[in-house]
Amino acid sequence: MKRLLCLLAAPLALAGCNAGRSAIGGVEQVGAGFGAAVSAPLEDLNLRQQPIPIVLLQAQANPYDLRNLNQCTTVGAEVARLDEALGPDTDEPPRQDGSYLSERAADAAAKATLDAIRDTTTDFIPGRSWIRRLSGAEQHSRQVQAAIQAGRMRRAFLKGVGMQRNCAPPAAPSWFRPRPH
Repeated sequence: MKRLLCLLAAPLALAGCNAGRSAIGGVEQVGAGFGAAVSAPLEDLNLRQQPIPIVLLQAQANPYDLRNLNQCTTVGAEVARLDEALGPDTDEPPRQDGSYLSERAADAAAKATLDAIRDTTTDFIPGRSWIRRLSGAEQHSRQVQAAIQAGRMRRAFLKGVGMQRNCAPPAAPSWFRPRPH
């Protein structure tokens, strides 16, 4: 009986350890992101700007450019550059990173905490929308969003080109299977 209790207690103890590590990880995330959340008003005053990745500016300038994209490997490399700037495409399955539910909950709690801090610091700015317009922060925000949209459009175009050329992912959508030659 004593052995059975020990066997049943071990997984519970390990789960407790994982939850403790997850909570510590969440606290560390809040600590790491605290400075950025508190300094969010600097973006409203246009004293700090989010840089636009070069690959997105290139996509915005010419989303249908196929120069030097003659092979599946070069199309795949360009898609990978866009993935790095934009994050995974909607056709990609969610990554199974092996994290525990408690770790994902800690991540969500840390994000919510940082969002609350950011919202609180920006709420102290009277006439925030006018300040964003007058400082140029609103225009920069629109430029960032336009570049992101152009990058998404280019990635979709390149994956279509990859499918037409019978390329394997990432030069084509993840569900696409090239036809045998």
